[in-house]
Amino acid sequence: MGTDVMVHLAGVTKRFGNVWALRGIDLELPRGRCLSIFGPNGAGKTTLLKILSTLTRPSAGTVTIAGYDAVREGEKVRPLLGVLGHRTFLYGHLTGQENLRFYARMFGITGYAERAMEVLHAVGLEEHGRQLVRTYSRGMQQRLAIARTLLHRPSLLLLDEPYTGLDQQAIVRLQELLQQLHAAAHTIILSTHDLRLGLMLSDDIAIQCRGKMVYHGVATDLDALALEQIYFDYVK
Repeated sequence: MGTDVMVHLAGVTKRFGNVWALRGIDLELPRGRCLSIFGPNGAGKTTLLKILSTLTRPSAGTVTIAGYDAVREGEKVRPLLGVLGHRTFLYGHLTGQENLRFYARMFGITGYAERAMEVLHAVGLEEHGRQLVRTYSRGMQQRLAIARTLLHRPSLLLLDEPYTGLDQQAIVRLQELLQQLHAAAHTIILSTHDLRLGLMLSDDIAIQCRGKMVYHGVATDLDALALEQIYFDYVK
């Protein structure tokens, strides 16, 4: 495994009691690539992202991120990660700026106030930085949550259903932001139900079903109709 590999998984399983959430996942993703993972509810996508983000441990197998063992060297892996889950982890009684400054101080970022303004600008919220977050729309909160993930300049972004709950305008803004991050050589892994958006953004695509990664291919080899056909061939 060379230094250009950001994520490497071998034989990763996860069991909750008698339920197998993941069944032998193998994956290798080079630095700077974007991977979209598609699959129905219950396919194990969120479990996989939680393992990658070190929030849970695999039952078996190895997880390597940037050359580090994600289980035994989690303290070295976590600073490399920007994680967006189903919850934004924002404080509604604080402004957008105050939220970002709080998290920047937690990350120990020097010049945290300036860095907060940089990421606010990056997500297009600089004009709303002094507003209380509870007054933000769902799309604005999602963009602010992504700004939170970018504060410490992570090498790997892990995004779990980032488009969920967004209107069309917010989806367009978020897609533009993710494209900019991809162009800036961030490695991105995201799970989504939206085949079209994931295909537009990604270099690689994967389909996960019943805890297995049943398909892994290059996005440029497919158009939306071909991907849809492959998806429904595997997810029946």
